[in-house]
Amino acid sequence: MEVIIQENPNDGCLLGAKIIAKKIRDKPNAVLGLATGRTPEKLYRELARMHREEGLDFSQVTTFNLDEYVGLPPEHDQSYRYFMNEHLFRHINVDLANTHVPAGNLDDLHAECRDYEKRIKAVGGIDIQLLGLGRNGHIGFNEPTGSLRSRTWIKILSEQTLNDNAAVFGDPGSMPKHAVTMGIGTIMEARQIVLLAFGPAKVRAVMEMIEGPLAAVCPGSALQEHPRTTVVLDGNSSAGLQYLDHYRWIESHKLAWQRYD
Repeated sequence: MEVIIQENPNDGCLLGAKIIAKKIRDKPNAVLGLATGRTPEKLYRELARMHREEGLDFSQVTTFNLDEYVGLPPEHDQSYRYFMNEHLFRHINVDLANTHVPAGNLDDLHAECRDYEKRIKAVGGIDIQLLGLGRNGHIGFNEPTGSLRSRTWIKILSEQTLNDNAAVFGDPGSMPKHAVTMGIGTIMEARQIVLLAFGPAKVRAVMEMIEGPLAAVCPGSALQEHPRTTVVLDGNSSAGLQYLDHYRWIESHKLAWQRYD
């Protein structure tokens, strides 16, 4: 696991955008796994800027989002399809037919979950997966104590997750309590993973994910077994790490080809 500590969340998002942009330039038909939420918004703005000002080309790119709330239609302003359209897709030259978000409002969600797995496999798998980290250590909507080998399925959201996300719905009672999400097993099959985690509220989750045991109570700890995961932190989220000086030392002594700038 590669741990990179940036000065602030803005710098962290810019670095994340550089990593994804490098993948697209190296492989123009890259398959991107994307995340939603407040953390990656700046990253998406930077990718849109790179497209607009530097010619970053998304025309051959395919995308798969991690998750979607159960019961919300794509046009709902809190759906993740709406989020992606507003924050990224309408600002770049991606073919919307090649953008995939789980459908949370179908009658047969079990079939949708199985089909989502098939669609990922049909394009050869995900080249680079973007992740955030919940305060309870969840990745996607894989909550604590769930299987570390799970596939795309319907998950019950934890009370912690509901409390953290309810504010954007205005009325907490209107927030869905279930989501369709890629499973941890699905996420772990991505060839490269980039996880962003910023702010003091993420200190404990970051500690458990990076330096704690591999355990279902911290779903993010599964990434310890991934062959190519980059974790991008800021000073606040990294404050509790025991080996903080070690991570900084490693970063400062990388060879030129190991850097992203």
